[in-house]
Order: sequence, then structure tokens, then C-alpha cells
Amino acid sequence: MSLLCILFTGLAIVIAFILVLFVVQRLVTTPLPIIKRHKKEQRYFDPVIVSDAEFPSIEEEPSLDLSVIIPAFNEEKRLPIMLDECLEFLEEKSEESSFTYEVIVVSDGSSDGTISVALQYSERHTTDKFRVMELIENRGKGGAVRMGMLSARGRHLLFADADGATKFSDYGKLDVTLRDITKNWQEDAIVIGSRAHLEEEAIASRSLFRTFLMYGFHFLVWLFAVRSVRDTQCGFKLLTRPAARKLFNILHVERWAFDVELLYIAERLNIPIREVAVNWKEIEGSKLTPFWSWLQMGVDLFLIWFRYTIGAWRVDLKPHRN
Repeated sequence: MSLLCILFTGLAIVIAFILVLFVVQRLVTTPLPIIKRHKKEQRYFDPVIVSDAEFPSIEEEPSLDLSVIIPAFNEEKRLPIMLDECLEFLEEKSEESSFTYEVIVVSDGSSDGTISVALQYSERHTTDKFRVMELIENRGKGGAVRMGMLSARGRHLLFADADGATKFSDYGKLDVTLRDITKNWQEDAIVIGSRAHLEEEAIASRSLFRTFLMYGFHFLVWLFAVRSVRDTQCGFKLLTRPAARKLFNILHVERWAFDVELLYIAERLNIPIREVAVNWKEIEGSKLTPFWSWLQMGVDLFLIWFRYTIGAWRVDLKPHRN
């Protein structure tokens, strides 16, 4: 009898918790995100003419082929290595064809020399090709990527991590795949870099605890959010302009789990998604702490699912048309 009483008590507590969570989430969240942007974040500095200019909007017509968005939080040391490889590839590609590009470094409230380093590249390459956005306060990686995306001029938009873990020349693989699944840039599509093919090698070099965390995270992603993608977290994703406009205007999560929500929304909208294997290597200086960061992402994954399920967050579920 006491065991039955304990079970009923436990069930009552769980139900009460879910009801309280339901009420709280409906009260404190909005169906669409409230995107705040300081006036200073709407402008970029041109070191050549020593003056500010206003960023364009993703709502405008594109004026070049590719925008590369690089979120950076205190990346003074790692950023130059990534930018050198990125710009060398893009410059070579532009010299061989009519290909045009821009790079937007979004400093996510950095307190080191990230801004100064990025502005040196802006001066060297001019703001026609290289722009720096300075966020007043730290928003998180997702928030930084969103701000860059909403200020981009490209027909295609790529976001890439500042650590240079992914070889930038792998952009070519993503571009080929994107063009295979779309007729033109006006159709919705996403192609994401994937490290899934490196999983066995990663397991061999990781501790049992980190392997457990990895599998646990993959299971939670599959359970609560994304089922069509094996590697949601690789920071190398290419989108068409219409897809980026839709997704980043309704994305809520601004920290590490933003990739999952982004792909969750894309699946709900039936936007075509493809994974492409890319070269990847772990770079020292990661901002993630294995246990606490993954615990936070686990909570975020549950809340993403819960908020969309109860209607606290909403996605336009009309049949998707390209």
C-alpha cells in the first residue's frame, strides 16, 4: 500500500510540475521572438574613410553571391588563422569567376581584441568585402549568427565558426549540394556540414564519460527535436536567402542549442535539408565545458519541444512552397 501511495504521490508531483511549467511558459514567452537591436549594432565602421555606414537588411534584394557570417566571442587569438584561410579561398574563387562575397564578423560582446583584429581585415579588404558588427552585450552564438544573417547581402548565406575547426574549402561541397537541390537562390534549402563520419574516430580518442554525454545528447536531439540530421552542431551551415530570412526571424534560442531549433523549424516547414561530410579537427580554446554546457543544452532541447508543443512558440505550418 505504501508503494502505491508513493507512486500516486510521485505522479501527482509530475503532473503538478507540468501544469506549472505550462502556465509559466505561456505567460513568459511570446509566439514569435522579440528581436532587440541597439542603434550601434545597425551600423558598421569603415576604417578606410573613418566613418560609419548602415547595414542592409535581409528583407532587401541580394547584391552578391555569398555572405559568410562568423560569430566571435573573445576570439582574438584564433580568429586570424580562420580568416586567413577563409579569405584566401574566397579571393581565389572570385578571381577565377564572377563570384562575389562578403564576410561579416559579429563580435558577441567580446572583451579582448577581437574587434581590433577584425577591423584590420576590414581595412585591408575594404568594407565591400569585409564588415564588422559589434554587439553591445553578449547574446550567445545563436544571437550573433542571427544579427549577421539579418544584415547580409548574399543570395546564399553561410555561417562558420571562428575557430577554423572546419576546413573552409569544404564550402565547395556544400555549394554543389545546395545547387543540386534548388533551381535558384530563391528556393528554400539548407546544406549543413557534418562530422558524423568522424564519430568512430572521436569515440576512440574520448573518455567513456564524454562518449556517454555525446550519445546522450544525440538521443535527446532525436527524441525532442530533429530526426533527419545526424550532426546538428557542426558550425558550418549554408542557407539560401529565403530560408535564412524565414528561419532567423522566428528563431528563439540564442545560445548553443540554436542549431537544433533552427533545424527543428526547418523540418516543420518542410525546408529541404542535406548533410555533407566535411573535414573537421578539434581546436584548443573551446568555450564549451563538457558536462554543464551539455546539461544546459539538454534542458534547452526539452524546452524547445515543450514550448512548441503547447503553442507558447509557434511556426507557420501552412504547406511549404518554394
